[in-house]
Amino acid sequence: MNGDPKLERIAKGNALALCATGTWTASFAPVLERMVADAEKLAGSPQSIFIDVSEVAKLDTFGAWLIERLRRSLTSGAVEPQIAGLSANYSSLVDEVRRVRATPVIDRSPITITGMLEQIGRTVAGVGGTIAGLVDMLGAVLAAWFRILIHPRSFRLTSTVHHMEQVCWRAVPIIVLITFLIGCIIAQQGIFHFRRFGADIFVVDMLGVLVLREIGVLLVAIMVAGRSGSAYTAELGSMKMREEIDALRTMGFDPIEVLVLPRMMALVLALPILAFLGAMAALYGGGLVAWLYGGVQPEAFLLRLRDAISIDHFIVGIVKAPVMAAVIGIVACVEGLAVQGSAESLGQHTTASVVKGIFFVIVMDGVFAIFFAAVGM
Repeated sequence: MNGDPKLERIAKGNALALCATGTWTASFAPVLERMVADAEKLAGSPQSIFIDVSEVAKLDTFGAWLIERLRRSLTSGAVEPQIAGLSANYSSLVDEVRRVRATPVIDRSPITITGMLEQIGRTVAGVGGTIAGLVDMLGAVLAAWFRILIHPRSFRLTSTVHHMEQVCWRAVPIIVLITFLIGCIIAQQGIFHFRRFGADIFVVDMLGVLVLREIGVLLVAIMVAGRSGSAYTAELGSMKMREEIDALRTMGFDPIEVLVLPRMMALVLALPILAFLGAMAALYGGGLVAWLYGGVQPEAFLLRLRDAISIDHFIVGIVKAPVMAAVIGIVACVEGLAVQGSAESLGQHTTASVVKGIFFVIVMDGVFAIFFAAVGM
């Protein structure tokens, strides 16, 4: 057949021409593979080689990739074969295939002290960039909030209520269930170990203080970071990929005021509510286990709980909630607005949002613990 592909070797002076003719498409894949594999054996030849494709009748992506593969195989050092006779119809296709990266070369250079210091420096610079981004977002949110105070009618109440429903109301079942189970586990383990010393009743003290001060709000904040923080990052990242945020700026709207501030307000209002519900569920679960497993009657449980805790324990837990919510929201929005134009970037920033959110929540919990210990609470 006249359309059958061929790859002939023609000597032209001191050079060797590989003349491709016929149809170079996926329909002739087996033949083309054999011809190109045979021509690749010329690698390392002292002759200069160029690939002539002027007689190619038809070329698709598969054929263009084989030509590019042959060019790469015959490349020796800084000398690489030229592709001659490429028609204007196929030049863009070959150029696009050429942009495809070859197999990355694994860096096998030895590990040195200089390299280790360089890596540490890059990591520190990355941490500094993250903190700078969070501070910048905090400043932008505060500036938008002050503008809302000056012009209250610009506040997007409908959007805030919508996000309150998503963050707070729809999260209640899973928050209550998990905190209930955590309360049950804490009570069961406490009774199991305290029983050796005949101090079953002291599990009530441990449960009350631990849930109201630490575990309740911390556990709820971690769940909100995983649930709502990732959702915020995915939503803003998808809008960034579709250039909706650029469209808002073009129309004269501030993305911080339109997109970020309602989400931040909803999160700051929702987390104290969820923390309170979670703490009540954990105490209920702990009381139930103390009754069924430890034999502590509900009346005795409530009396002991009233003596063991004070309003200070409740205040300590609730005060943490809005601050942790603000940290989660800022991290999520920063990561969402940093998304580039690919699905891979969206996935990476969503993962980073959850990890950083949980990390900063735990850091803030430690800071609060030191602060309240210093002020005697």
